[in-house]
Parts: sequence; structure tokens; C-alpha cells
Amino acid sequence: IPMDRLVCGDVGFGKTEIAIRAAFKAVADSKQVAILVPTTILAMQHYYTFTERLKDFPCSVDYISRFKKPAQQKEIIKKLETGKLDIVIGTHRLVGKDISFKNLGLLIIDEEQKFGVAVKEKLKAIKVNVDTLTLTATPIPRTMQFSLMGARDLSIIKTPPPNRYPIVTELCDFRPDTIREAINYEIERNGQVFIIHNRIQNINDIEALINKICPKVKTIVGHGQMEGKKLENIMLGFIEGDYDVLISTTIVENGLDIPNANTIIINNAQNFGLSELHQLRGRVGRSNKKAFCYLISPPVHSLPPESRRRLKAIEDFSELGSGFNIALSDLDIRGAGNLLGGEQSGFISDIGFETYQRILDEALLELRDNEYKELFAGKDKEKENRNLEKFISDCNIETDMEVLLPDFYIANVSERIRLYRELDNTKDEKSLQQFQKQLTDRFGKMPKESKALMNIVRLRWLANRLGLVKLILKNKKMVCYFNANQESSYFESEAFSKVLNYIQFARKKCRMKEANNRLRLVFEYVPGINNGIDLLKEVLKG
Repeated sequence: IPMDRLVCGDVGFGKTEIAIRAAFKAVADSKQVAILVPTTILAMQHYYTFTERLKDFPCSVDYISRFKKPAQQKEIIKKLETGKLDIVIGTHRLVGKDISFKNLGLLIIDEEQKFGVAVKEKLKAIKVNVDTLTLTATPIPRTMQFSLMGARDLSIIKTPPPNRYPIVTELCDFRPDTIREAINYEIERNGQVFIIHNRIQNINDIEALINKICPKVKTIVGHGQMEGKKLENIMLGFIEGDYDVLISTTIVENGLDIPNANTIIINNAQNFGLSELHQLRGRVGRSNKKAFCYLISPPVHSLPPESRRRLKAIEDFSELGSGFNIALSDLDIRGAGNLLGGEQSGFISDIGFETYQRILDEALLELRDNEYKELFAGKDKEKENRNLEKFISDCNIETDMEVLLPDFYIANVSERIRLYRELDNTKDEKSLQQFQKQLTDRFGKMPKESKALMNIVRLRWLANRLGLVKLILKNKKMVCYFNANQESSYFESEAFSKVLNYIQFARKKCRMKEANNRLRLVFEYVPGINNGIDLLKEVLKG
């Protein structure tokens, strides 16, 4: 099976090192490597890094972006087709129709969150039989969701490089005094400063302001609309220490490694996304010096709620290795998006995360049982029976009894919802007992409605073990519904055999009925939830 692995490591934790080693391994096995990056600046820096690291080996490296002249691009494309070029680093140009490889073995996608769905769809055509390594510090919500649900492999780099310090992150208003102090402090310790201003129209006004408040400081402006060679020279000049302050747009956001720059000032921080802010902050603090990040925005109380949440999250998660937590916050704020469509974030028709997850699980199970049945035919039968819940996503229980956490018991609505979620995630008797103990400790003696709710959870566990998709307990009668798909492998399972055995020996208690091609088991007299639990336990004994 071709590799499809997401490596989630915080900024400066060594993802590029993993890329270099993986690329070298692929080239050693006579394969070509394509490295897709979001910006021309990053393509250029990766080219210098790879060339330096692999200079002692018979391994050819080149990069393709708008910095290259058309004649140079044609030459690179020809080398890729004939197999004379081993590693190519490129921007979106790499997914052009005219690009073809002789023997592509590894595709590395750096800063995956910067690519749209259209580019990713083109990549799918390339990577059918190609190993894919995706590197990011803050995956987009959809990618995060894919990895958390197990649709692709996920590795997390948690260990920071030695002698690293967390970046001091401060939220402040636009004040020339603050900016002057930040720049002067950095220059005094022989460091360099990034100033991010994402508006090309008035970026030169910012440079004029910096020259006014810090007259002795050498400044330079860089942005994406500059001619390729000029921008390249500006970046190289800054890397080599010719300038003290680089005033730029977000072109420096991804992957740049300038250890001497340890202060970054981000203007209008409220207009940036969460992962963007984290990436920009990651341009500093890449050596053993303490680094500073100043987020300049209007007063917080005047901002929309989502902007406030983003700025609070980036301020809270400033310790080393917080990229994964920031991605989880992003997933929480923006939603998981459409897994198979164009939207990379957003809630699916506002149906809520749990409901969406359940629908998704059911769709996957249906595909497994029908279209991809042969792939799962050879699975160990006992394992299938032990993990019976794989046949169904969950048993839906309906009852006319009062089963809830009443508002007179827990007054706070958000706390009640949180406790319902926690209860929904309990998987065994031990965790349920612990949950009950915590409830009693915090809110006092449980009312009868809440005790009934605990028993409903126990009833649902038993129903799941029997493979029931629905259970109705109303009017002192219990109806158990089985899988509507009559060709489902559930009907060959050990659990269904136990149901059939039970019916033979307990005909007075229950009967099997079929209506609308749906099989159900009916118990005529079940006065309470505890009685239902006892009956399902008897069925499980067979």
C-alpha cells in the first residue's frame, strides 16, 4: 500500500530534516522525488538547503518557480522526463499539465495547509502509486479530521530541538513607542526583525514610519509582486545580515529558517487565520535566543467574536510544540469541512460534529458491507464478533421514560451539554461509575431521572453488543430493530446466532417479526429500563 502520512511537527522542529532524509532514501532506490511548496521564496530556500546537505552524493537537485526563465523551466522539465533530475522542488508549477516524471517514487507536500482543493485533486492523479509525505505544523481542519478518524496515518513530532525557548507572544495596540522598543532591543543584541504588513499598497508607508522612529536601522521591503531576481536578492541580503529589518507581506510565512531573526511584529493580526499566525510566529525563535512576537490589532473588545478567539488561542498556545493544539482549536472554531468536496472548513449544514461523525461512520460501514465486501472477506471471524459494534455505528434508543440531567440538578446549559458528551463517550462500567461519582461529588445526590439515564447508557452498550441498530422502549414494550440490509455479514455473526438461540428457548417472552423488509425482536412486557437490561443480558447468554 503506498504511504500517505501526515507529519505534524511544530515550526522549527525538524520537518525539513525528515523531508531531506526521505528524499535521499528514495533517490538511493533509483526513484525521483517531487517536493511541492507554496511560495517561490520557500522553493529557493529548500533548494539551497537540499543542495548543501546532498553535495557529497551523486544526487541532482533543482527547483522550478517563476524565478526561473522559460528556457530554464523547459530544460528542467526535459530532465525530469528523461530521469536526469533526481529531486525537484517547486511551487504550483509542479502540478502543470506539461510536467511528467520518468520514475516518481516520493511526493513531499510541505506546508500542506497552503494548498487549495483544486491543487490537491491534481495531486491525486500523480500519487495513485506514489508514496506521499505531507508536512505541516498546523493542518487545515479537513486534513486534521482525516487523520483523527484514521483515514490517513498521522505522526506527531513532540520533542523540540535542544536549547529552544518558547516565543513570548504579546497582544498590543499600534503604538510607535512599542515598535521602537522592540526593534532597538533586538538590534542591540545583534539580531534582526520581521515586520509583517499584508497590504502592498501602503507597505512603503510602514517603512517610512520605521525609518522615522528608528533612523539608524537598515530596512528593506519585500513582497510577492516584485520581480523574481530582485526579491531573491533582498531575501539573500537579509539572510546574510545586510539589513536589520525586513518589512514584508506573508511571503515569509512558510518554512524560512533565519536563526538570527528573533523578533516579529505582525500588523493587523486580527485579519490573519490561526495557522497563519502560528506559522508567522515560527519564523523567529529558531536558535537558542529568546524570541518575541508582537500581535498588533485594534482593541480586543471592538473585534468580532471569532477574531477574539483566534488571538486568544495564539496567545495561550505559545509554548513549544503547540502547533497541534492550535490545529485542534482551528478545527473547533471553523469546523471540519466537507471531506469529499471543495470546502476545507465549515460545519456541514450546522448539524453538529457528533451527528456528522455518526452519518460519516454509517456511510463508511455501508461501503464496507456492499461495494468493498471482498476486501474484508478474509477477516478473522472471531475478531469480527468481538468487535461487533463495527457492524453498526451506534444503537439509537427511544423511550417515553424521563431520562436526563434535569436543569434543577445542573443549571448551566453548556455544562450539561459537556456532561452529555462525556457520558456519550463512556465505554465501560468502570468509567460510568467514575462519571456517576464525579456527578454526585459536584452536584449532590442524583435524581431518579439521572439514574435512569445511566441505565439507558448500560442498555445501549448491551444493544451495541447484540448489533441492534435501534431500540424502542415505550408503553412497557421493547422493540429491537436489526440491520435493514438483509445481505449484511451481521446475520452470519455469533451475536445473531445468540438471538436465534434465545428465541427458541424463550418464546413466551418475545417473538420475531418482519415488516417492510425489516427484522425486529419484540418483548411484550418490559415495565422498566432495568428489566430491559436483564432481558438483553439473557439474550447475550444465548
